[in-house]
Amino acid sequence: MLQAPEITPELVEQDKVYQEMGLTDKEYDMIKNIMGRRPNFTEIGIFSVMWSEHCSYKTSKPLLKKFPTEGPQVVQGPGEGAGVVDIGDGQGVVFKVESHNHPSAVEPYQGAATGVGGIIRDVFSMGARPIASLNSLRFGNLNTGRVKYLFDEVVHGIAGYGNCVGVPTVGGEVQFDDCYEGNPLVNAMSVGLIDTKDIQKGIAAGLGNTIMYVGSKTGRDGIHGATFASEDLSEDSESKRSNVQVGDPFMEKLLIEACLEVIHSDALVGIQDMGAAGLTSSASEMASKAGMGMEMNLDLIPQREENMTAYEMMLSESQERMLLCVKKGEEQEIVDIFKKYGLEAVAVGQVTEDKMFRLLHKEEVVADIPVDNLAEDAPIFYKESKVPSFYQEYQAMPAYQPELPDHADVLKQLLQQPTIASKEYVYDQYDSMVQANTVLSPGSDAAVVRVRGFNKAIAMTTDCNSRYIHLDPEAGGKIAVAEAARNIVASGAKPLALTDGLNFGNPDKPENFWQMEKSVDGMSAASLKLNTPVISGNVSLYNESNGQAIFPTPVVGMVGLHESLDHITASHFQHEGDLIYVIGETEAEFGGSELQNLLEGKYFGKAPAIDLDTEVKRQEQLLDAIRTGLISSAHDIAEGGLGIALAESLFNGKGFGADIQVEGDLTTVLFSETQSRFLVSIPEKDREAFEAKVENVTLLGTVTNTNNLVVRSGETDAITENVTSLQQLWKGAIPCLLKSKD
Repeated sequence: MLQAPEITPELVEQDKVYQEMGLTDKEYDMIKNIMGRRPNFTEIGIFSVMWSEHCSYKTSKPLLKKFPTEGPQVVQGPGEGAGVVDIGDGQGVVFKVESHNHPSAVEPYQGAATGVGGIIRDVFSMGARPIASLNSLRFGNLNTGRVKYLFDEVVHGIAGYGNCVGVPTVGGEVQFDDCYEGNPLVNAMSVGLIDTKDIQKGIAAGLGNTIMYVGSKTGRDGIHGATFASEDLSEDSESKRSNVQVGDPFMEKLLIEACLEVIHSDALVGIQDMGAAGLTSSASEMASKAGMGMEMNLDLIPQREENMTAYEMMLSESQERMLLCVKKGEEQEIVDIFKKYGLEAVAVGQVTEDKMFRLLHKEEVVADIPVDNLAEDAPIFYKESKVPSFYQEYQAMPAYQPELPDHADVLKQLLQQPTIASKEYVYDQYDSMVQANTVLSPGSDAAVVRVRGFNKAIAMTTDCNSRYIHLDPEAGGKIAVAEAARNIVASGAKPLALTDGLNFGNPDKPENFWQMEKSVDGMSAASLKLNTPVISGNVSLYNESNGQAIFPTPVVGMVGLHESLDHITASHFQHEGDLIYVIGETEAEFGGSELQNLLEGKYFGKAPAIDLDTEVKRQEQLLDAIRTGLISSAHDIAEGGLGIALAESLFNGKGFGADIQVEGDLTTVLFSETQSRFLVSIPEKDREAFEAKVENVTLLGTVTNTNNLVVRSGETDAITENVTSLQQLWKGAIPCLLKSKD
């Protein structure tokens, strides 16, 4: 990438330098028309990051408008650093998910670490104390050295940053498929707690007010990171390691505490994290949201490298930096607060009324751009949409119905599939207990964090089955939202709202854009029906490697409320003698299933069907039963079907077994992935009350103290397996794959 400041505006146009920055000829002509002249090198760099897909959502905006974003529980919807929902007592939960996919593909440790740091800053920039981190990760299958390296380093990066910054990593999910081999997905979620009266906005309001820079010094790391995130990965992506930022969790910890103190200062007007596009996005967005302009003197920007150009300073994505707008004349109060934490707060500019984004460097004006054209008026593109031929082929296929000679053997094989197998290897590296509020930690359907000083708790989860979305994006989009809500309900909480991480391939390919459209349609329908509005999120496109797109992976991060700590419900069986029930009927639905993957090594046919009215009814009835005190344990039936859910419900080290009697086709009963189902256990004395309250229930059997899982079909013992042996297979699968020779 050319960086010399002597590149003239004429050369930018003549040599089409803007194309190296990700801008098209059409976009360059639009910029020239906006400016009334040729933009200089710094200005075209600023436009390139602000008009990148990562910052402007120029391709996805028409789709994002479909999401329901409002509800009585919504305090702050999309448009700020993170969304906020009301949880009563004057408190709110602040949360958002963000992707760091491309950086993690070329520099997995720092890519993952800075993803965690960035999303935590989004939360505390709202004035909230971060109380939990989650993640949603996707990798290729663990059978090549490169994938094993990416997996290990991403996990180490998340642990290395999260453990040091003092925010517990309480949950998440990891899935494996060949489609992610060249392009892993690293989505980080942060959850914070706030008194709603303290919510901050990222605005630079008030003519003459001071703009202050806080945190780490600006270096040359992360330059053009937003642009890098808006293009396909290719063989030369390794050369873009300089596009990846470097994180410092100890600096972030100081920033958290300083910012949470500064929000109580009357001198503060607005605050925003310097995330994607760094100083450029935070400054221009803060001014534009306030209907104002901004002037900054780049000579005043704290720099850790010598002779940085204006271009480099504005496009750097160095980490742990914040931008503040402060009342004129009250700057010293802000300086003093940050000084207590060993941090420097420096005045670098002021708010203007001309709606221009003006930058000075070495006594010259190096950029002078209408601020709204950067932050609000990026072009919007309506991409061509086309139904993929494979979708039509899948829909026309007869139902896939496998026949299994040995169900016990298949159960053991499924428990060792990496997507199903225990993720203990991953979450054992995370500190999930720091802050001492974690009630249900990684490995549960949803993580649960208590609200200290109150009889309530927050449930949180991330979810997405991309195989279903590959087969049928609309049905799969509905399932992603519904399954996240199921996880929340199974923990005993009421789902409140969601944040989305929309990970897709190149939207310029009509088939990819159709997948985006239909996924959003499905997610929107489910969000509306389940009353879980979309209050924040992130779009990550161009997730392709050497022309091969990932499966569409719109990750759902969801938060729910336990109105009483008594409602918190475990996902494992709790008591010998409890009755075991399945809620919901089971159909022969194997398209996109773990069984299909195990037997065929690929996915085809129809995805499982989902009826949202049925979904809502089952969730409401189960939550009512939990709140009434009827439920000992509840577990969502997901990948691998009932057989896997039964085994997982026994994996709590208490020596429990289960004695199960089933009817009908055993393969369907055990391994179908029919939606809207739960596995629950209840005290025998509550049988009548439970069956009166919850519809479509089938009694399967009882929890025993035998440490054996016994499944009978008719007169036959189809499965008789020692629970400890099954658990060892399940726990050992991922470590075994990582140690195996390639």
